[in-house]
Amino acid sequence: MAEKKLTALSHLFVTYFMSNFASFIVYPAITDVTMSALCPATDECSLAIYLSGFQQAIIGLGTTLMMPIIGNLSDQYGRKALLTIPMTLSIIPLAVLACNRTTSYYYVYYVLKIITSMVCDGSINCLALAYLADNISENQRASAFGILSGVSSASFVCGTLAARFLSAASIFQVGTCVSMVAVVYMRIFLKESIPDDQVESSTLTQPILKEGEDTIPKIGNAPIKKPIFKKIPSLGDIICLFKSSPSFTKTAIVAFFNYLAEGGTSASTMYYLKASFHFNKNQYADLMLITGLVGTVSQLFLMPLLVSPIGDRRLLSIGLLFGFANAFLYSIAWAAWVPYAATALTAVSVFSFPSIQSIASKQVGPSEQGKAQGCIQGISSLSNVIAPLIFSPLTAYFLSEDAPIRFPGFSMMCIAIILIIGFIQSLMIESSPSSSSDKNSSNCMEV
Repeated sequence: MAEKKLTALSHLFVTYFMSNFASFIVYPAITDVTMSALCPATDECSLAIYLSGFQQAIIGLGTTLMMPIIGNLSDQYGRKALLTIPMTLSIIPLAVLACNRTTSYYYVYYVLKIITSMVCDGSINCLALAYLADNISENQRASAFGILSGVSSASFVCGTLAARFLSAASIFQVGTCVSMVAVVYMRIFLKESIPDDQVESSTLTQPILKEGEDTIPKIGNAPIKKPIFKKIPSLGDIICLFKSSPSFTKTAIVAFFNYLAEGGTSASTMYYLKASFHFNKNQYADLMLITGLVGTVSQLFLMPLLVSPIGDRRLLSIGLLFGFANAFLYSIAWAAWVPYAATALTAVSVFSFPSIQSIASKQVGPSEQGKAQGCIQGISSLSNVIAPLIFSPLTAYFLSEDAPIRFPGFSMMCIAIILIIGFIQSLMIESSPSSSSDKNSSNCMEV
């Protein structure tokens, strides 16, 4: 049985690696492609910043609504079935830029990216985490989530390294091909983590809704199968999940601040580095490569050693504190080498993400892992709605000649402040008993 689980997890890791590789290989090039399409031959482009921020906000709004739904449906119909949808959709926008990167093609990509990412962004990560939780016991879950993050970091390193030596046209062609291979590999080799006889009955064993609302009508002795829309969680179901566990609620608050800082970093860092130090595709790739290597080694080897003696709650706080230090150094960077030096702090700051996921996972039972991870990813998406609305205009303003003071790293300083708020909140998360999911569900039934 253990060998079967190990094989299943190895196929998950390979699928996850290829899917993330296809996304990360295009990341270093997308800023140059965007600015070349919108503002050729310039180092500053407010239009590119605002369009990128708008795209990020709309995608975040869509995924905020979609993540809890996808997570919940995976509890009903299985992780593999739901994985097929985002992995297939993610191929489409990459294929557009693989054909051409002119202004017209870029706008087609821009629209398709928004539409597909509403389903794709975060859902692969959410479903992979739920798949791991199906196969890993609670006391090993933090290490397993750390390893999954390490696989993501490894794909980040490989994708960034490939982008460093490939042309823009080749980057998008390789990304498209790897995405296709990932879907085929997943469909052939990955086994469903939820047994067939539990896929349709998991909601009934640990209901979230009130008993009266969860009753299934019968015709004779044959129950009527619930329609799909009845299995989609309502706002009340999500609120009930938060009420059932104070630790889950506090973890969700910390996740909001952590992901808000991440969204702000995505919205501002590259434009800040380009305007301040004239970074290009190769320098972005070098910086990402160092960051990814440090994060990979730390999550694969250092975190599993620390999680047992320290615990995931303390690792979360430590990770947020180092994330604050990293953002602060970026904000006051006085030379191009400072961002490179700051990547050393990534070795510890990467602990925050798997720690959040591990703490959240322990607050619910086996039949609610998809819902819990979907809620956390939904919070991540909500942060991605808010972050560009704040940081895109803030970055553009402080990089422009109209800025009230000469402080191009002001947006990074704001990110540092957000992370220190998250750190303070993380100290308030209490240690909770091992997964009292039956209790959580019954509490919801009594609401």
